[in-house]
Amino acid sequence: MLALLAIEVLSETGFVYAWSQIVDPDDVLDRGERGRRMDEHVAWAQLGGGLLLPGGTWGGMGFGGVILHRFGMTPKLIAERQLNLSFLNTGIDALAIVVFGLGLATGVLTGESNLLLTLLPAALAGAGITAAVLIAPRADAAAKRLRAKHEKVATTITTLAAAVEDAKRLLSRRDSWRTVLGGIAYLGFELTVLWVAFRVVHADPVPGFPIVVMAYVIGALGGSLPLPAAAGTIGGVAGMLIAYGVAHNTALSAVLLHQAVGLLVPLVGGAIAYAILRHRLGPIRPTAAHDPVTSQTGGHT
Repeated sequence: MLALLAIEVLSETGFVYAWSQIVDPDDVLDRGERGRRMDEHVAWAQLGGGLLLPGGTWGGMGFGGVILHRFGMTPKLIAERQLNLSFLNTGIDALAIVVFGLGLATGVLTGESNLLLTLLPAALAGAGITAAVLIAPRADAAAKRLRAKHEKVATTITTLAAAVEDAKRLLSRRDSWRTVLGGIAYLGFELTVLWVAFRVVHADPVPGFPIVVMAYVIGALGGSLPLPAAAGTIGGVAGMLIAYGVAHNTALSAVLLHQAVGLLVPLVGGAIAYAILRHRLGPIRPTAAHDPVTSQTGGHT
């Protein structure tokens, strides 16, 4: 259990590092009299706050966005940078499905040979990545045609397209590997927690790591459903593990343990981070237009 908690801390630390590099790349949150490591505290608060809201990752992004807005970041800048982070994590998830799905389908990796559970998810993930890369550059033209009658839809399309292009520029930077490494650590250590959880519940046999990867990444999509207590994630991951041949009781026990660890660490870390924010800043109020965060980041994407 101590090992599970330690691995989960490493996973969340990977998220915090990627968050800091993408959402606050210029360390603006640390400037002035706010104190050091404010970006890390906000990232941890976003992790913890997301557990209290429905919608999984989207709820956390909304909670983090509220805090960033109180710091003075413009809503447009917050949306773009949070979406950049989301696209990075989603892209890593999709690449994991492609790599492990193809590995299982071709027999390079052992554990599952059903093409519906290996090749099909890999093909869909690959198609999604290709579509995002190819469609984003052409989205502005479509948004202009829609702006006259559907301004909100056009704004949404423009924001998403800009986030995809920003993510591509991010990956083209010389030091981008550090940010990507943070995202990989976030997913990789999370998967390791679930894999080790099978050993904690004395599963026999323990499913192979490729099966854990496929079942978790696909099943975790259920976490986007607005259900309480992460029921969507639990049901989705456990259901996919069962589909890959894991025994019902074993799958549910391991997923529940994994989920408990995944709730405890960010909730405690987020609560501590939010307490630090309140202690340093007092009641978090909207900042004035001349605030350094607004003036120095308002035009940077």
